[in-house]
Amino acid sequence: MATGLENLKVYTMACELELRVFELTKDFPKDEKYRSVDQLRRSSSSVSNNIAESYNRRHLKEKIRILHDIVKSEAEETKRNLEMCQKKDFYHDQKIIDRYTELLKIISGYIRFIRQSELKNLQTIKLTN
Repeated sequence: MATGLENLKVYTMACELELRVFELTKDFPKDEKYRSVDQLRRSSSSVSNNIAESYNRRHLKEKIRILHDIVKSEAEETKRNLEMCQKKDFYHDQKIIDRYTELLKIISGYIRFIRQSELKNLQTIKLTN
């Protein structure tokens, strides 16, 4: 049974990209195991893990702090490292970089949605009191 978290596009996309990074890095040069491979795998998993962490936070400020300061930063770091690895000729597929660009936009949209939802909740509370 899917939870609310598993129904979030931002979360499912981050998980999908984490798995794609894992598969992609399997073919990287052996001497990159503790450099690019380790860094890409850690930053890509941090994106989905921190979305999950923010999902269960009660306070709006804390949710947004995690999403903006950690999730977006880790997604940007992963994208940048993928770009550098592509330039180093470790792989040739531009699609995963484009998907991280799309993910960053979706994260921003999710932050806007959370803010707007909170404002609507506050307005509803004021109207009922």
